[in-house]
Amino acid sequence: MLCISAFFSGCSPAQKSWQLSGRTMGTSYHVTVVDVPPRVNRAQLQALIDGALSAVNQEMSTYIEDSELMRFNRGPVGEAVPVSEHLAQVVELSLDIHRRSGGAFEVTVGPLVNLWGFGPQPEPEQVPGRAAIEELLQRVGSDALKVEHAPNRITRSREVEIDLSAIAKGHGVDRVAQLLEEQGIRNYLVEIGGELRTLGKNPKGADWRIGIERPDPAGRSVQQPIAVSGKSVATSGDYRNYYERDGKRYAHSIDPRTGYPLEHRLASVTVVADTCAEADGLATALNVLGTEAALEMAEREKLAVFLLVKTDSGFEERYSSTFTPYLD
Repeated sequence: MLCISAFFSGCSPAQKSWQLSGRTMGTSYHVTVVDVPPRVNRAQLQALIDGALSAVNQEMSTYIEDSELMRFNRGPVGEAVPVSEHLAQVVELSLDIHRRSGGAFEVTVGPLVNLWGFGPQPEPEQVPGRAAIEELLQRVGSDALKVEHAPNRITRSREVEIDLSAIAKGHGVDRVAQLLEEQGIRNYLVEIGGELRTLGKNPKGADWRIGIERPDPAGRSVQQPIAVSGKSVATSGDYRNYYERDGKRYAHSIDPRTGYPLEHRLASVTVVADTCAEADGLATALNVLGTEAALEMAEREKLAVFLLVKTDSGFEERYSSTFTPYLD
C-alpha cells in the first residue's frame, strides 16, 4: 500500500486546490487537483469523475451481473465477441504482462482464488485438496484468449473467465487522469484503493511525494518516501489479506502456475511506471514471482521496482537500479 501522509510535503506557499472523493470498485478514491482552470466547475468535475468510474465498473466489474466483462464471460466459446475499446486494451495489456512475466500474471485465475476463499465464496473450512486444484487449473490460462482491434473483439478458445481485479483499479486511475487533462488540469493526484498517478505540483507547489507503507498489520507507517511527479505507482502485498488453518498462513495471492497461495518471503512490491494500469499489473506479477525472479525481470526490462522482503528481524529493502532516482 501507499501512504498519503506524505502527499503534501514541501515548503512553498499553498496553492488553490480541491480534494474530491467517493466510492468505486469496492474501495475509495481520492483526487486532488491544483490550479484548476476558471472554466472548470467543482460539482461538474466531481460528476465527471463519478461518471468515468461508473463506466469503468460497467465495463470491467465481476460484481455487476450485466457488466460488459460478465456478458463476455457468459458468451460463446470459440467465437469473436465484440467489446469496447477500453476492455480490449486492458485485456491486451494483461496478456502482455502475462507473457513478460512467464505466466505469473493471470487474469483467468478467478476459479482458484474462489476455491481458496479469497473471492465471493467464504473461507473454506478445510484447505483445498490437490485434486480440486488440478481440476480448476484446467480452467485457467491466458493462452485461451485472443484480442483483436478494428473492430475490437475478444475470443476465448475454451471456457476460461476473465477477472480484471488486479489491473482495473489502475486503469480507473488512468481514466480519471485522462479526464482531468482533458479539462485542462495539469497538477493532480488520482488515487484508487492505494494505486495512484500524479502530474505537476502538489498544493504547496512542490513535486508530489508519497510514502511506501511498511508492511505492518498493526498500523500504517512510512517505510520509504519517494518523489513521483508525472508517474504512476502501485503496490502489491499479502500482509493484510490472509487466513490461518492448522497454524499455517494462507495469503490471498494465488500463484496461477501452481494453484497454491504464495509462500515466499516477499512482503510487498511497489512499481513506478508511466501508466497506473501497467504499474498495477506488474506489481501483481512481480509479487507472484518472488524476490529474485522479480528483480531479474525488473533489471531485464528496466522497471522501477522497490521490494520489502521479510527477514527474521524485520524487513529488508531491495530495489532495481531503475528505481534509484525515485529514492528521497
